[in-house]
Amino acid sequence: MTAPSEQPIIWTGTYTADGGGRAEGIGALAENPDGNLEWLGTAVKADSPSFISVHPTLPVVYAVAEQRKMVRSFRRSGAFGLEPLGDPQPAGEATCHVAADPQGRFITAACWGDGQVLLYELDGEGGIAGRFPAAPSADPHASLNPGEPRQSRAHASLMLADGRIMTTDLGHDVIRIWNYVPGTGLVADHEVALPFGSGPRHLVQHRSGNVFVVSEYSVEVFVLRPEAGTFELVFRGPATAGGSLADDSAAEICLGRRGHFAYVGVRGSNIISTLEVRDGGTELLPVKDTPSGGNWPRHHLVRGSWLHVAHERSDNIATFALDAVTGLPGPLVHDLQAPSPTALVPAG
Repeated sequence: MTAPSEQPIIWTGTYTADGGGRAEGIGALAENPDGNLEWLGTAVKADSPSFISVHPTLPVVYAVAEQRKMVRSFRRSGAFGLEPLGDPQPAGEATCHVAADPQGRFITAACWGDGQVLLYELDGEGGIAGRFPAAPSADPHASLNPGEPRQSRAHASLMLADGRIMTTDLGHDVIRIWNYVPGTGLVADHEVALPFGSGPRHLVQHRSGNVFVVSEYSVEVFVLRPEAGTFELVFRGPATAGGSLADDSAAEICLGRRGHFAYVGVRGSNIISTLEVRDGGTELLPVKDTPSGGNWPRHHLVRGSWLHVAHERSDNIATFALDAVTGLPGPLVHDLQAPSPTALVPAG
């Protein structure tokens, strides 16, 4: 199948057999004006590309190989295909997230298995040129459980509007802020400790400059506000309107197109929670929980007035229309079968 040139493409991160999934590599979806998604096929075969990112200006895609401890780069080929660009690069244990610098200078990779945060500088074609490990991390809550050291578990990176990089450490309950130094990599700036056992997972920056964080373990949301260059914790609240169950785990947080609402996916209960952004971006108040349309909502994406939710375990992507006033998802408008989707990333 060939995608018409005017149709936007969305890449899907996936799990393949080595990660217990049913996909063959990075998937390609065509996005239609009515919100419906169309499965185009596997863009390139790759081992468990569970998270992907795109170069800001070049037709290049970056993907982790979570089970293989690698990151890889691919070049667009044809309407929706990808082909390898350079050799796979070594990473850390359970490399689960990759993010691209908005200026195209580097990518970062977060490693859930061993806590490493890695930076890879890019060449002029978008290929990976060199790797730099960040400084070792420390657990700010170490005194709470002496003799039982916790494993650092880096989970995501966010490129901040001021050029710095923010990362989550799900194991140490901490947010770290870094500076990029060419030829050196990531240099620590400061960190913000979150409550013990919360497990910060993913994050997004609001137009106010504040950063919204969702915690996997405690299923909460946090707001970090920059004050004279240093972020401080200014808000903590539940991520859902109806509470959470013992086996629930929060997955992803994203913003609506105008920044008035945030959306959190919760696995287990399989819901998408709509939260209203209040007081200039300093509060997140749950409004309503909506069934996500499948099993294990791993990642979701707002595109205009549409919300697409990728379900890892039920092999489907559910699409909802978002109400322009309330921000709430309406009834399910489309359900697409897609193998083991774990991330939805627009091609451009």
